[in-house]
Amino acid sequence: MGFDIRLPIGMMFSVFGVLVGAYGAATWDSEMYARHSLGINVNLWWGLVMLIFGAGMLLLARRGAVAARASDKTDKTLKNSIVK
Repeated sequence: MGFDIRLPIGMMFSVFGVLVGAYGAATWDSEMYARHSLGINVNLWWGLVMLIFGAGMLLLARRGAVAARASDKTDKTLKNSIVK
């Protein structure tokens, strides 16, 4: 099986999502949100979005790996039945 780009993308977005979300949660009552973003805690919400996207990529990478293993197993049984 080749390299699946979804794995590092999922890991990167998950880590950044946790970091940004944690920062947003730590600065919940900060004055900066009232002045710059109409009272919306942008860091918390975008951290959650990035975390969900990263988890989705990791889930798709896992499903791809399972499907590739099943395909490899099927290919090996086909080759063995043809050789015999």
